[in-house]
Parts: sequence; structure tokens; C-alpha cells
Amino acid sequence: MAKTFKQLMDEARKEVKEISVQEAQDLLSNNGKYLLLDVREKDEYREGHLEGAVSLPRGFLEIKIETTVPEKSTPILAYCAGGVRSLLAAQALKEMGYQDVISMSGGYTAWKTAGYKWAQDHQFTPEQATRYSRHFLLPEVGEEGQAKLLNAKVLMVGAGGLGSPSAYYLAAAGVGTLGIIDNDVVDLSNLQRQILHTNDRVGMPKTESAKLTIQALNPDVRVIPYQEKLTSQNIMEIIKDYDIVVDGCDNFPTRYLVNDACVLAKKPNVHGSIFQFEGQASVFYPGKGPCYRCLYPEPPPAEMAPSCQEAGVLGVLPGLIGVIQALETIKLILGKGDTLVGQLLCFNTLTMEITTLNLKADPSCPMCGEKPTIHELVDYEEFCNFRRIQPPPDGDRPLAA
Repeated sequence: MAKTFKQLMDEARKEVKEISVQEAQDLLSNNGKYLLLDVREKDEYREGHLEGAVSLPRGFLEIKIETTVPEKSTPILAYCAGGVRSLLAAQALKEMGYQDVISMSGGYTAWKTAGYKWAQDHQFTPEQATRYSRHFLLPEVGEEGQAKLLNAKVLMVGAGGLGSPSAYYLAAAGVGTLGIIDNDVVDLSNLQRQILHTNDRVGMPKTESAKLTIQALNPDVRVIPYQEKLTSQNIMEIIKDYDIVVDGCDNFPTRYLVNDACVLAKKPNVHGSIFQFEGQASVFYPGKGPCYRCLYPEPPPAEMAPSCQEAGVLGVLPGLIGVIQALETIKLILGKGDTLVGQLLCFNTLTMEITTLNLKADPSCPMCGEKPTIHELVDYEEFCNFRRIQPPPDGDRPLAA
């Protein structure tokens, strides 16, 4: 027998407890166990919502609720714009076995009119909502995570083999600000692996070429180019405004410089290195794991670590390692997943062996140890040249970039 809307609402009220916004405010203040469930549409939620509310539009409720709230004993306070959708949603939840479900009458409109606290999330443009729609679908990212990406500031050290794929994918993901420092120009030999650059830009500064490519891919991204060499004199001023540093450099003086500066500035350093067919990646995060000097206290002799120009490199390899660096950077920004802090990922492309080594902080490390002896930056060209006349350290050969 067909039912009227009034009959449906009357039946729902017999099964579901309704409370006023004043009662809801008291309940939330005195009992923190209730999960706030906003069943309005996403565009309504974006315009404003109760703090801490989980967004699950009414049309997807039955499909997604068991993933969103797997424990059916969880107390739920549902609300919508005026109290109708939340009442019907609460009834559906009761029928699905959720034991403690309440609907807030008057909904968000009454809550806001009463002057209670509410929140507004990042306001995405229609183009951004489409561009990042696949991120929005991921619970680990969602709109909140995408807002974090758009607000993040990442410094790329180098726009070469590693910096190219890292920067390209970070830009595609919507990382809002990318600083890129590189004092080199595009060379024809770069194009076998450095995907930010093109044939018609040979001779152009790499920072300028990188900016053109990134802005063509995603105009949301602000690119700050630094057409200069990274040195002890300028690095602290450059990195101070960035959240994360991605090290894609190709020489040991810069690698030690970046490490020491990141330890002093307490910035995470997403490291990558390559040699012929082998690559490595790690995250050196001050206070949370070892630094680069814990792994390699001294640079190797020059013959132990030839550059790509001297030894060659498979063009795909920096793409693989650079994308891993981008992935680790995104995880750091989102605060999700297990990162490579305290681990060294080693990739052999000829055998397709991927090995992850556990790293420990060295208590005697001069940079991050219990009694550090390095408190300021030094001349790293001189440091590496001096150290290279010493015997090579034990362990695996450090890779070039």
C-alpha cells in the first residue's frame, strides 16, 4: 500500500529519537563518543558543517556506511539541512543494525541560526573539483587531504633526472608551491631521462623549462625558480619557507649540504640516488630517524661514485626513483601511510629486486647524534675533496644522482 510523505516521517519518528540543536550541543559537549554524520550533499558540506562531522551523502549512505562506520555499536548523531534527510537516514541505519542513532531536528540551518560553532573547509573551484576528483574518492586523501596538498610548499633540489619526475607528479597531485633550484641549462643529452624538458628548450635554464612544463600541466601550482647554485651561504634562507625538501642532486657536496641544512632547520629530506641500473630512496627526518651522515659518514673516493656523465644511466631508472620520492613527499604532507623514515629502499632494475634495509641513527653522528659537533654549515666542496683521499667507508657504494 502506497504511503504519503507524512506517513513515512511519522513511522521514522516512532523508530528514531530526535533531539533539538540545543540538546545536540549539550550532548556533544558532555559526551564525546558520538560520531557526527552529515548526510547532505557534498556541495552543501563544503559551504559549512559541524566541526568533526563525517560527510556521507544520503544517496550513498547504505552503500558506504559499513566502510565508514564498521562498528555498529558506534553512537551516531545524524544531521542534514533541516532534519528530514537525517531522520530518514537514521531510520535506514537502524534497519541496518546500527544500535544508537539520533537525528538532529532543524539540522544545520537551525544549528547555525542558534550561533553554535561551525567549520568551513577549503573552497575548491569547479575545475579543481573535477581535476582532483579521484583524490576526493580516496578516504586517505579526500577533500581535507587535497587541501593539505594545495597548501604545501616543497623545495626541489635539482630539475634533472630525479627532480623531473618528482616535480611533475607533485604538480599533478596539486602540491600548491614548488620551489626549484638548479643552475644548469637544458642539454640534448638530458632528454633521455629529464622529462620536464623538451627538444626546443635546449640551452634554456632548467628552472625556466621546468616552470613552463609544470604550469602547462597544472595552473594551480605556483613555481618559484632559483636559477643559482645551492651553497652554504644561501640554503638556509631558501629552505626556511618550505615544508619538505626533495633532494635530486647529482653530487656529494650538495647532498651533504642538503642533509646538514635540513637537520639544522628540522626539515624532512626526501632522498633519491641512482647509478646505471640501481636506485635508492629514503626519508631523512630530523628527530624521527637517521640522517644521511648516519648512513654515509664520509663521501667516497671519486672513482667509487662516478657521475651519470661518466658511468651512464638507464633513462627509466630516475623516473622510478623520482616517483618514489614524490610518493613519499605526498605521504608526509597527508600524514598517511608508512614512510621510508629509517629505511633505505634499493631498486635493481636488471633483476627487479627491491630490497628495504632498516637504518638506525648513529649515536656518534656529528650532525644528529647525541653530542653533535657540527653546528653550522661548512665548505662542502672542500669537505668532499678532502674526504675523498681517505679510504672508502664500509658498506654499499653510494649512488650518484
